[in-house]
This record gives sequence, C-alpha cells and structure tokens, in this order.
Amino acid sequence: MDKTVLITGSSRGIGKETALYLAQNGYDIVLHCNNNIKNAEETAALIEEYGRKTRILQFNISNREQCKKILTEDIEKHGIYYGVVLNAGIAKDNVFPAMKDSEWDDVLNTNLGGFYNVLKPVVMPMISARIKGRIITMSSVSGLAGNRGQVNYSASKAGIIGATKSLALELAKRGITVNCVAPGVIETDMTQVLPVDEIKKIIPMKRFGSAKEVASLINYLMSEDASYITGQVISVNGGLYL
Repeated sequence: MDKTVLITGSSRGIGKETALYLAQNGYDIVLHCNNNIKNAEETAALIEEYGRKTRILQFNISNREQCKKILTEDIEKHGIYYGVVLNAGIAKDNVFPAMKDSEWDDVLNTNLGGFYNVLKPVVMPMISARIKGRIITMSSVSGLAGNRGQVNYSASKAGIIGATKSLALELAKRGITVNCVAPGVIETDMTQVLPVDEIKKIIPMKRFGSAKEVASLINYLMSEDASYITGQVISVNGGLYL
C-alpha cells in the first residue's frame, strides 16, 4: 500500500527538500503552500518525475476553519495520511521591548497555533483508520536555547516541543509516533541575508547545515525502522549550543 505524507510549507527550503527526499524514497506527497503556488507546482512536477503521486493544498495554517475544511475534504476524498510533517512557520524578529503586538501574535498563532490547526482534523482519522503513522514537528535551536531578538519565535518553537512530547504520550498506544526535529542554521534562501562568516564562528562544525541533512532525518523518522522512537527532540545543528 502506498503511503502518503502531508508536508506543510513544502514549496521551498527544508519543506521542499523533504518532499523531494521522501518522494525519492517511495512516498506519495501532499504539498502545502500558503501563497507561493508557483513554487509548489514546480516541486510537484519534480515529484512526478520520480514516479510518485502528488497534489497541492493551499491554506493558511493560522486559519483554523480553513485548515479544518480543506484537510477534512482532502481526507474524505483521498484517504488519510500515513505521515504529517509540520514544517510551515514564520519569524518576525525584534528585540522584546520594541516588539509589536502583531509580531508576537502572528508568530505564536502561526507556529504554535498551526500545530493545533493542522493536526486536529488529522489525528482522529489516523486513529480511526488504525494507521501506525508518523507525525514530525519542526522546532529550532531557538526553541531549545533561546536567541536574541526571537522571544516570540523561541516561545513558539519551545511550545511545539512541549506539545510534541504530550501528543506522543497520547498516541503511543496507537502505534503513532510523534517526534520533533530542531534544526540549527540551515542553508536556505532565508539564511542568505545573514552575516554568514560571523555565524559560522560560533558553530562548532564551522558551516551551515543543508536542507538535505534535515530531510534525511525526517525520512528516517518516517520509516518502519523508527517505530520505537517517539516523543524525542533531535537536533541537526552542527554542535551549536550543545
């Protein structure tokens, strides 16, 4: 039986690389984007070249009703997902005294609210279908160690860790694993604006990680080999803040 994986935020960066990596390893992929449908379509074309099925869902993970409607309709039409990768998220950095209410609310509502909004319509169907599936969330080194100018982002990513561990306890007896990946500084289009040389000095491995290195871990956690691993937070950070 073919296994289908939903990956939020999969039109670029780590999400895109994960979609391609999983497709190459035999999974069908449900891509997700909020605005960048063109990038999602380009990713879908690559997945089809690997001989895997794919489709695109477009919604805002911070919009609860939208998530519920689109995901419920997709499950009713195509069947439940074997796996879910919660990759989508945003950052709006600012030092705390100058942080705007909207910068706090938007980041928490998207990153942490998205955990609830996406998984709530999905988990019960997984249980009902008796699928021993995989849920993988995305935190960050900022959620583990904190970071200047990221009180909102760090709070959201630390919250994801707590939510992941609690959900793992609830779903363990169903054979559904729930794990968290916490990347460090990963080379994507978002990191191109950073002071690369300065940041590399504080990373023990003296380099940024690649999106493929994160994707390969997600691929392992999605596999049958990882069926006894749940409630874990695994960092991909080159030794940063250890």
